[in-house]
Amino acid sequence: MALIAIAADKGSPGVTTAAVALAAVWPRRVLLAEADPAGGDLVYRSAAAHGGPLNPNTGMLSIAATARRGLVPDQLWDHVQPLSGGLEVLVGLGIAEQAAGLAGLWPTLGHAFASLADSPNAPADVIADCGRVSGDTPAVELFPHAALVLLVSRTEPEALARVRDRAAALAQKLHGGPRGAAALATPLIGVVLVADPSSSGKLVNQVNDMLVHAQTGARVVGTIADDPTGADQLAGRKRGRLDKSLLIRSARKVTADLHQQYGAAWAVPTQAPHAGAGR
Repeated sequence: MALIAIAADKGSPGVTTAAVALAAVWPRRVLLAEADPAGGDLVYRSAAAHGGPLNPNTGMLSIAATARRGLVPDQLWDHVQPLSGGLEVLVGLGIAEQAAGLAGLWPTLGHAFASLADSPNAPADVIADCGRVSGDTPAVELFPHAALVLLVSRTEPEALARVRDRAAALAQKLHGGPRGAAALATPLIGVVLVADPSSSGKLVNQVNDMLVHAQTGARVVGTIADDPTGADQLAGRKRGRLDKSLLIRSARKVTADLHQQYGAAWAVPTQAPHAGAGR
């Protein structure tokens, strides 16, 4: 089972860029699900594999009717579209008002996402872009089914304070209370910092100390380079060698570290790699 939910608190944008970057270099077959109740971005940012636009009606919006009758994990593939680089995506809602159609279905989706890795036909991990979360965000209902919840944060003091408080709140909700570093629980809560690579090492230690002191049970699992040019290349707004960008190189490091630590628990039958960034 390998559902990785990615989210942020108020004031820490970059979730979609981080989710796409990690999915693009993921070492196994992966499905990127835009699970942000406020609406997805990829339909506006990215081209479909056929060169035209993505269909906004095929994805989270179309899956709602299916999920109300029960959802077998393999049915997710009926609602997936490939991007021009080959990454398979479940396109998000168009506007926040459409989230009403998914009311009560988030746990069903979470179970299907988590169970896709065990599919006998087309197994894959799922990276879910959950956008910005708060206490009443329905996407949080995916989190109990996840193997890992990643909170994306920038490095301004207020952003770090918010990610500390959000991690503590999630530990309370998911684990029943605060936990020290020696009492990690599932899903693991990790923090991904969007940072200048030249200063990230010292910063990681400082943020980890802060997370431990607050008894969040969370820790920093990696850093994504603050690379506006790479982000524009990833979104198709600029040309260039995306695989050589700081963004993708740092995403490769994060995925390699995650799989070194948790890969044995996420083992699925070997699949042909998708055509993501740098492949």
